[in-house]
Amino acid sequence: MLRSHTCGELRAEHIGQTVTLCGWVQRTRDAGGIFWIVLRDRYGLTQLALEEGVESAEVREQARQLGREFVICVTGKVAERYSKNDKMPTGDIEIRVEKLEVLNPAKLPPFLIEDETDGGDDLRMKYRYLDLRRNPVRQNLMLRHRVAQATRRYLDGQAFIEVETPVLIKSTPEGARDFVVPSRMNPGEFYALPQSPQTFKQLLMVSGFDRYFQIVKCFRDEDLRADRQPEFTQIDCEMSFVEQEDILSTFEGLVQYLFREVKGLEIGTLPRMTYADAMRYYGNDKPDTRFEMKFVELNDVVKGHNFPVFDNAGLVVGINAFNSANYTRKQLDELTEFVKRPQVGATGLVYARIEADGSVKSSVDKFYSQEALQQWKAAFNAQPGDLLLVLAGEPNKTRKALSELRLEMGQRMGLRDKDTFSALWVVDFPLLEYIEEEGRYFAMHHPFTSPKPEDVALLDNPDTIGEVRANAYDMVINGVEVGGGSIRIHDRAVQARMFSLLGFSDEEAKAQFGFLLDAFEYGAPPHGGIAFGFDRLCSLFGGADSIRDFIAFPKNNSGRDVMIDSPSQISDAQLKELSIKTDVVAK
Repeated sequence: MLRSHTCGELRAEHIGQTVTLCGWVQRTRDAGGIFWIVLRDRYGLTQLALEEGVESAEVREQARQLGREFVICVTGKVAERYSKNDKMPTGDIEIRVEKLEVLNPAKLPPFLIEDETDGGDDLRMKYRYLDLRRNPVRQNLMLRHRVAQATRRYLDGQAFIEVETPVLIKSTPEGARDFVVPSRMNPGEFYALPQSPQTFKQLLMVSGFDRYFQIVKCFRDEDLRADRQPEFTQIDCEMSFVEQEDILSTFEGLVQYLFREVKGLEIGTLPRMTYADAMRYYGNDKPDTRFEMKFVELNDVVKGHNFPVFDNAGLVVGINAFNSANYTRKQLDELTEFVKRPQVGATGLVYARIEADGSVKSSVDKFYSQEALQQWKAAFNAQPGDLLLVLAGEPNKTRKALSELRLEMGQRMGLRDKDTFSALWVVDFPLLEYIEEEGRYFAMHHPFTSPKPEDVALLDNPDTIGEVRANAYDMVINGVEVGGGSIRIHDRAVQARMFSLLGFSDEEAKAQFGFLLDAFEYGAPPHGGIAFGFDRLCSLFGGADSIRDFIAFPKNNSGRDVMIDSPSQISDAQLKELSIKTDVVAK
């Protein structure tokens, strides 16, 4: 080893020892008679000192030629620091430099490599290898490492076996768009990168591998946002001879273990909420339950008062923003503009204040008497000082809009603290959802999800297909879906029936999933599983909004790696070798 110690290791007990350190020059300071260098490596910072008349003039002159990010090796004695720094773990000591070697000089970096940097997102992504030297970024990846190691320890202790599955697979029509890879040896044919190892983990259950897991790369060609990347990581798991309760118990245990090991927190038993209740009370199948502010439906209370907006609406629904009656007209106008944004989709906002004397003052007073407004107050169980916010319209769109407003109010009221964690299971999802534009049913989760046993008979009646519940479950933490799964179909006839409901002909089902249907004829056990968004878990533990902060080399919002300039064109020779001719059509 070139070094005897790291830059985060030395303490007062090492005073008097001769040591050798290697690292990057964080900064230098010249006070004339004494010259200081702060040296950095992955483990921390150590101050180096070169004093006139003590250290050699040659070494001191050599030190003055150093620039930021020079890679150096120094040897010297550990000494007590005159002016101690209690903000540095090594702040009681410094190194009196006897020998200095420049291992590699460095250009001046394009941004400050400090905790608080002057580099913007685009610049830091272009020079990601420099950004990774910064403490906050490195700590994010260290947290990711701890989550991965804790996951493996827990699952290994539960008798799971880690098995790798293929990265070059067959394209399937369900879910997001696939990334495809041309095959040189099979001209005109393509592999797909897996959106998940779903069919392979089911085949592993058919193979008798009982308990499988994998921390695995997955790929989806979809529009990006803060919690999406074209390539992402899942904790993928499957179990045989289980029912839903076994899955929930096992993986509730995993998440409790991760919180304990990584965050030092006990989160307790996770409550359960049906999909129907999540939509009714929160307008969202991944509700943020760090705060209440549940929806209150008002159709029976507000209709019949000659207010067309409410009388003509399919649903009138609101929330009680407690202790917010002091909102100004400007703030209420801001909320109105918020709900009218295209991505929220409401046409307007009605509000009512509960005054100190218990009376109600509303934006639609001319349509409602005080007696009628008191019924609003009672419906919300509102108290003096509360603010009622009400939307109206088509039921599904209105619930979605109110969900966004609820989250916005939770943010404004300081109720979405990143250091507070509220986890739950959402269960009993619909098995299928009908998409009008497509004229057919789609799987709410995926085609391999089994229906609730008690709902199977409903599949035979076209009028009740939409009522069938899935044997599926999602884990939600702080309004983020961190994991989802289901008990799978393990009977070929039921799986064929599901493909038929999803619009597959027998030939299409055979072409796409024949290998799985065939496997089910050789003794498939009852099985089920779950996949956690590993990057999402890490971002929650790290208190960040974006999963990008926890990926070493992420893509930007256009799916580009600006550091290596990818994706990029390939040569005509490569295209010819792959039997591909390109004709790019402008969108």
